[in-house]
Amino acid sequence: MGAGLLVYFVKNTDLSTFSLVSPLPHIFKSGGKRVLASEYWKPSIARVGGDSTITMSAQAVISYDLTSNRMLYGKNTKKRLPIASLTKIMTAYVALETEDINKTFRVDDNSATVGENSMGLASGEELNLEDLLYGLILPSGNDAAETIARGSAMGRDNFIYLMNKKTEDLGLSDTRFSNPSGLEGDGVQYSTVYDLLVITRFALLNPIFAKAVSTYEYEIEATNHNKQYFLYNDTNLLTTYPGVKGVKTGFTNEAGMCLVTYIEYKGHRIISVILNSENRRQEMKDLLDYSLQSLDIVPPSHP
Repeated sequence: MGAGLLVYFVKNTDLSTFSLVSPLPHIFKSGGKRVLASEYWKPSIARVGGDSTITMSAQAVISYDLTSNRMLYGKNTKKRLPIASLTKIMTAYVALETEDINKTFRVDDNSATVGENSMGLASGEELNLEDLLYGLILPSGNDAAETIARGSAMGRDNFIYLMNKKTEDLGLSDTRFSNPSGLEGDGVQYSTVYDLLVITRFALLNPIFAKAVSTYEYEIEATNHNKQYFLYNDTNLLTTYPGVKGVKTGFTNEAGMCLVTYIEYKGHRIISVILNSENRRQEMKDLLDYSLQSLDIVPPSHP
């Protein structure tokens, strides 16, 4: 079995047949909505509107209005590229669907020393999923990602398996996860701006996720089991572009600067994604301005 997933067979005495039973029967009972084959959401990628008046260094770009179900801008929408910490959108999604938000996770040595972006966890600390979720999103903590995956009910390998399985459940075929953080050097991993649009749209259906990604600062009080934390999210235009509600940044040398942004403005809900940008902050502002203008909406004033 792939990725170490354990399965077993049970006999159905009523039908005298055998059926495959998941060792994780509770997987879809908490958090977000279960996605069935008949409920796939496929965005329309037929471009509507005038010619682009913006120049984007990003290798791939998409901007999509969920309200009118209309693509506002697209560039290499199906090109597979590394996505760095945008991986954590799916990490959060799977965690919220499989674990109780109040469950306590213990930080092990591997998680505490994973490196790169960190919320500052120390080995032996214990925090609940809600606090780890904010550490995962706001400072993009790789230590939080590993703590969640390693402390999950199914273990790290099966957690990653479920990240990929959820991608299939959403009807997507151009995304692959090999770890919960997005760090390089741990197997093949990639996605597309199209797939990330779909993944983000479903993740935002979970109110806990939506609240976390729209939060600018978050404090975790010190207890007998953990130190105090002050977490900040200062990269995703939350305080500089009116209407922005998060979602996630990403960067590695391989992936370049990546950004997924969700905005609610003048009755429209827009998700925009840029991969491998030379200036993700300015290019996202330009993209949001252009997207609103294509809907005949005057963009808000912003720095």
